[in-house]
Amino acid sequence: MRTGSDYLASLKDSRCIYVDGAPVEDVAHHPAFAPIANTIGALFDLAADPAANMTRIDPNTGTVVNRLFTTPRTREDLTAFRIAATTWARQTHGWVGRSPDHVGAFFAAFAAHPEAFDGGERDFAANVLAYQKRIMERDLYLSYAIIPPQVSRATTAHAWNGELIQVGVAEERADGIVVRGAQMLATGGAVADEIFVSCIKPLSAEDRDFALSFAVPVGAQGLKLYCRRPYAPSATSAYDYPLTTRFDETDALLVFDDVFIPWERVFVYRDVTGLHRQFFQTGAHVLGNWQAQIRLAVKLQFLAGLARKVAEVNGVDKFPGVVEKLGELASVASLVESAVLAAEYTAAPDEQGLWRPGARAVYGAMGLQAEFYPRVLAILRDLVGGGVLQVPSSVADMITPESRADIDRYIHSPNAPAEVRVKLFKLVWDAVGSEFAGRHHQYEMFYAGAPFVVKGYAYRNYAFDGPLADVETFLSSYSIETTSA
Repeated sequence: MRTGSDYLASLKDSRCIYVDGAPVEDVAHHPAFAPIANTIGALFDLAADPAANMTRIDPNTGTVVNRLFTTPRTREDLTAFRIAATTWARQTHGWVGRSPDHVGAFFAAFAAHPEAFDGGERDFAANVLAYQKRIMERDLYLSYAIIPPQVSRATTAHAWNGELIQVGVAEERADGIVVRGAQMLATGGAVADEIFVSCIKPLSAEDRDFALSFAVPVGAQGLKLYCRRPYAPSATSAYDYPLTTRFDETDALLVFDDVFIPWERVFVYRDVTGLHRQFFQTGAHVLGNWQAQIRLAVKLQFLAGLARKVAEVNGVDKFPGVVEKLGELASVASLVESAVLAAEYTAAPDEQGLWRPGARAVYGAMGLQAEFYPRVLAILRDLVGGGVLQVPSSVADMITPESRADIDRYIHSPNAPAEVRVKLFKLVWDAVGSEFAGRHHQYEMFYAGAPFVVKGYAYRNYAFDGPLADVETFLSSYSIETTSA
């Protein structure tokens, strides 16, 4: 099993990461990326610890592997996956949205359905099986970039003028393809081992050159990552920004300047329908999003606990109005947790033996995520009020004698001295008001797509036939004649 040290050492390659107009020379030690890299390293250390119970024996090779990178073939496998994913999520309290188990789950499902990759010009079934084996054997951390640049949301890539904008085929060679263009939004891409590049947005028949799926090392020649503004470097201390300084994932735009992709790393090639097959026919979309809901359930539990602690420190945890708000937070957190468990309870094996979580429960929770996450933040904001603004500018005020005396006297609570209160309220601010918090607000609303897209998943997987039949049966049980009689 890979350790955190192994992972951090692997970041010293030729990757081309840009921040503030300059390339980053040492990702593992750069202030923008070292915090999240160390967090990911801790996940690998945790997985390698036998006490965490996150490993299993690969029946094909007899080697010890991370069970989160393996295909669930039994109900027990699926339960073990949920427990292991929860273990990793609790390590980050749900604040790392693209931990290695997310894209790992997609490939675990891909490998259960290699036939889905044998429908275009070429047969890529063997490629998928070999690559998923590579993920397991090397304990790889994959990010993904599966959304086109937002050049135009009214048309697809074939209608965009000029050179290839969305990543597409620039050249086909005997040993592979050359790709050019860009794709977004590789969360954690700067500190990943490799990136899965594809397109989940529906494309038209004219978009064949952009209908691709492939895996590329982050250090591949010609690949550049342009990161959004990292928040960790501007955080004054872990006391002031306890979440930012640990969990700031760096989202990045990928730019491909004629990057060579060997055929063995290609999974879909100029096959528009193949893009849909890989996500939905294989069960990858529901398994990967079940992992995302497991992570979200842990995060909501953390936010609910944070709200409860604030109420306790403020001495208002018995007020009826406060209890009502805490009850609403408890309801939201419980509903997501219940959806995770319901998806497991209603899981069933498909025709290739992949145990798929129940889609109705997974997409039902996802369908309301863009609405309930902002509501959770609003409740927490309401409970803290101006308290998050009445905190010292930095930890320096807590250790300077002349200012500490005033803080101890004026910024305390009946149930907490100043140091405890300030520490708590700075954590709350980092969860609801900092740049890190704002990014998470946006992320949770749109990580699975626009709300109308996500609600479409819920609609299609609800199985309206049963409820509709009930209504039809009831309507047929009476008429004008029987009513008037």
